[in-house]
Amino acid sequence: MNNLRKLFPEVEPYETGMLEVSDLHSIYWEQTGNPSGIPVVVLHGGPGGSSDPIMRRFFDPSIFRIILFDQRGCGQSIPHGELKDNNTENLISDMEALRKRLNIDTWHVSGGSWGSTLALAYAEEHPDSCDSLLLRGIFTMRQTEVNWFLGGMKNVFPEVWDKFEKHLPKEERSNILENYYKRLINPDPDIHIPAALHWATYEGSFSHLKAKNPSIEDADIKESLAIARIEAHYFRNNMFQPDDKLLRNINKIKHIPCSIVQGRYDMVCPTTTAWELHQNYPNSKYYVIDDAGHSSTEIGIIDKLITSIEEHVNHSPNSLSKAREKTPTNK
Repeated sequence: MNNLRKLFPEVEPYETGMLEVSDLHSIYWEQTGNPSGIPVVVLHGGPGGSSDPIMRRFFDPSIFRIILFDQRGCGQSIPHGELKDNNTENLISDMEALRKRLNIDTWHVSGGSWGSTLALAYAEEHPDSCDSLLLRGIFTMRQTEVNWFLGGMKNVFPEVWDKFEKHLPKEERSNILENYYKRLINPDPDIHIPAALHWATYEGSFSHLKAKNPSIEDADIKESLAIARIEAHYFRNNMFQPDDKLLRNINKIKHIPCSIVQGRYDMVCPTTTAWELHQNYPNSKYYVIDDAGHSSTEIGIIDKLITSIEEHVNHSPNSLSKAREKTPTNK
C-alpha cells in the first residue's frame, strides 16, 4: 500500500482563456504544467460537471502540458446551464477546435465517467488526433446504463432512491427522467432549483466506495443546476444510435493504446461496462481496483491512472526522457 503513487502537488495554470465555439457558446480552457511538455487533455464527467483543480494533479507537471476545459454550459463556460446546441457532436467539435487553437498536433486523452464516453466518441471521430486513451469509470451512454442510474440504484441504495423519487408527486413517478427534466427546464426557480438539488444530491450519495450522505442544504445551487439539467438533457435527447455505437466503432481506434481503470464497486458506472469495452477493444489494458468505487480520488485509482499515463508516454514518440529535457515547469 505504501508504494502506491499519490497525487502530484497543487499547481496553478500558466494560461487560461475562453474559446468562442458558436454564436451562443464559449468554453473555458486552461493549461498547466510544462508548456513544452507532452499534451494531455482531461475531460470532466457529468454531462454537466466541470473541471476541478485536482484533475491537474494526476499528471507530472514537469513532463505534461495539462489541458482542462469546461464543456458547454458547465463550470466557467457560458452561458451557464444552456441546453441549446449542446450535444455530443458539438462537444467533439469543441475539442478539435481547442486542439487547433492551442497548436497541438496530437494529444493524450483522459476522461472519467461521462468523460470516458466523450473520450471514446472523440477518438472514434478524430483517431489521428489521439496518442492514447486513459479511461476511468466507463460509461457508454446505453439505455441499460441510464436505466441503472435512474432506477437500478434502488437495489443497493433504497433509502437514497426513496428521497430522489419522492421529490416528485406520486403521479409523476412512473417516468422519473421525463418528469425531472420538465422540472429542471421550468423557468420558475422554486421548481427547478429543488429538482436540481435532489438530483445532484442523489448522484453524490454513491460516488465513493464508502457511501457518503451529502445534504441538500449543503449543495451548491449553480453546480447542481448544471449537472442535473445537462445530465437529464443528454439522457433524454442525446442517446447514441444505435445505443452501442461506441462499442461497434472500436475498430476505428483499435491502433490507439488504451488503459481502462475501473473501481470494482463502482455504483454509478458498474464494472460490466468496463469489461465489455475491454472485450471489444483488443489494444486496451484492463485494471479493476478491488477496493474502489466510482471516484477518481480512491487511492488505488489514483495510483493506476498515474502509472498508466506514464506507461503510455514511455511507448510513444515523445518519451518521458525527452520530455524532461524540455522546458521546466512554469512556476
